[in-house]
Amino acid sequence: MEILEKLKGKVIVSSQAMPDEPLYKEDCMEAMMASVINGGASGLRVAGARDVRNAKKFNIPVIGLTKPEKLPSNWREVVYITPTLKEVNELIEADADIIAFDGTSRDRGNCSLKEIIDAIHRANKLAMADISTLEEGVNCSNLGADIISTTLAGYTMESGEPTEGPDYELLKELVKNINKPVILEGRIWEPKEVTKAFELGAFSVVIGSAITRPQLITKRFIEG
Repeated sequence: MEILEKLKGKVIVSSQAMPDEPLYKEDCMEAMMASVINGGASGLRVAGARDVRNAKKFNIPVIGLTKPEKLPSNWREVVYITPTLKEVNELIEADADIIAFDGTSRDRGNCSLKEIIDAIHRANKLAMADISTLEEGVNCSNLGADIISTTLAGYTMESGEPTEGPDYELLKELVKNINKPVILEGRIWEPKEVTKAFELGAFSVVIGSAITRPQLITKRFIEG
């Protein structure tokens, strides 16, 4: 698929901010997208229909997802990334090339993973499952997901506490056990970590906070 070929062996940048953060303003997010593309990003991962529509202006692959305006206090226990068909349809209408969704085994009410994946495919979009364990990755692959991402590793009750850096062990197990593109995402802060990810078989790498979350970047320096 043409979209996947554009992302193979490339870095995708997650350009996101929560509504209560200064960078959430529409012009700020657009400027952020333009900046990371100028730096060489080959794809964008953005939250919400507004940012998907703006990201499409740049003519590179766009991964769209939705998140609530504020994460619930029990966020490790609940589905909050593109949780239902309603959010999937919003992203389809905004013309995301790839739609990312929570691919964990957690309850999502009256909407199944299979229904989400099928709806994405009916719209001729690619389905990207954000998972936290090997079992979840295998399940989503079997259900027809086009891409498996380690996005939620360390951020669910099922996956335990996060590793110090990227979850390379999960990446290796996914690459070994499924025949789908596997994307490494989560806790990537150094260029050498990206290199290692590709050496271990990652199809692409998504980098977020280390590039687009200045408050977290600043905090690392202050605490260091």
